[in-house]
Amino acid sequence: MNSRFIFSWKTLQRTWSDWRGSDGLPGISPDLPEEERDTVTKLLNECVAARHGAVTARQHAAGIGELYLTLNATGRRHFLEILADQFAVDQDQVREVSHRLAHSDDEETFRQQVLELREALISPRQQLLQQFNALPQGVKFLIDMRAELLGFLHDSPNLKRLDYDLQQLLATWFDVGFLRVTQLDWQSPAALLEKLMAYEAVHAISSWRDMRHRLEWDRQCYAFFHPVLPGEPLIFIEVALVKGLASSIQSLLDDQREDVDPQQADTAIFYSISNAQTGLKGISFGPFLIKKVVDSLSHSLPNLKTFSTLSPIPGFRRWLEKRLADNGSAHDKDSFATVLAEAAQLLDVEPTLAHVIDDPRWLENSEVCDLLKEPLLTLCARYLHERRERDSAPLDPVARFHLGNGARIEQLNWLGDVSSKGMRESCGLMINYLYALDDIKDNIEAYSQEKQIAAAPRIRKLLSEHEEKQGPLSGLRRWGNRKGKGSS
Repeated sequence: MNSRFIFSWKTLQRTWSDWRGSDGLPGISPDLPEEERDTVTKLLNECVAARHGAVTARQHAAGIGELYLTLNATGRRHFLEILADQFAVDQDQVREVSHRLAHSDDEETFRQQVLELREALISPRQQLLQQFNALPQGVKFLIDMRAELLGFLHDSPNLKRLDYDLQQLLATWFDVGFLRVTQLDWQSPAALLEKLMAYEAVHAISSWRDMRHRLEWDRQCYAFFHPVLPGEPLIFIEVALVKGLASSIQSLLDDQREDVDPQQADTAIFYSISNAQTGLKGISFGPFLIKKVVDSLSHSLPNLKTFSTLSPIPGFRRWLEKRLADNGSAHDKDSFATVLAEAAQLLDVEPTLAHVIDDPRWLENSEVCDLLKEPLLTLCARYLHERRERDSAPLDPVARFHLGNGARIEQLNWLGDVSSKGMRESCGLMINYLYALDDIKDNIEAYSQEKQIAAAPRIRKLLSEHEEKQGPLSGLRRWGNRKGKGSS
């Protein structure tokens, strides 16, 4: 069982058992072997067939959910595969209704066929999953089911269709307009602080002392909730109040650092935005989250003038290693390979990125740092402008989030995160995304319509200098300057 599923499955099982009634569940082995899958298919069919009787359908759904909770990871994967493969849309019915729709010869018949097509496009599994909305903790059950499903996708790609159905269903229930925000402090309920510690996904909270430090007077922490999940936070946002842009997470989280009087701070640094519900991955709350916190901070601390993140760059090292392994741009590859070879010689290690970056001695070697700094910063700027083929959005997921919310790439930070995680993901680099309040709306429009990447002049200069020295960056898709506001 995933340790992030905080509420008790056993309590939920008892609740659903009482709600379902006296009918017993069939004896199903935890790993759901092949000879027992017909029994599960029959139960699912009974649940779907009872959909016109709301109470009966939900009782069946409670039984299905209770059975799912008795399975182990292997059994749950088999269960989800049955749901994905055998309870999809009836393709023959869709074709038949579509044919009648295409040949409708009057308006009334056309409207009727449209309704029938809409009904035909709702798969049996969607009808079943919708029943959980009315069950106690049913929505949370579906969120955690999807979290498990996401972990199975690599080995069972046929589950993608079920994942799409679950994501669309959850998206209809989690309207951003219903979100409410709560500010946390050291006096907040212990259960909520425990969830903050468990769900923190960006910079792990190591102890209660660390927790208390993150809730001091020059820190702010916000939790977002939704009515369908009372008591279950969706997202945590942690903020540090400082003077000027923060460039190092180890300095920002150092509990020995001198506190800043919030009334004297001029900058709010969003250093952690953690999704507390893995099953809601891909369901966007848009710029609402940042805007809500910015509005709150601006109201209570009018001296704040700058709102920025200090963010990880989780895909940079993986991208760089792939470029070094692939043919890619020969000039670019050979240039950095030469730098790596020099750094490796100074450290007396093999001339590979892994041997150099994973050797902790390089951080204390000023000559190695001087060798690596400029090329790594330039290549990282390039990585942040690389696009996915399918939608021209940036490769980096954190970049997609902040650029889509109206931020701009402001500053790359050398050795911003020297933790093992920081080295593993980004060779120790971090980034500031700046939320310039006057530009957010324009940036959102430019990004959503044309995928323009807003970047500060220093970032554009870094890329331009690279082009002047080595020619145009292979694979880099350039976009024109928009209104002179630093788009690249």
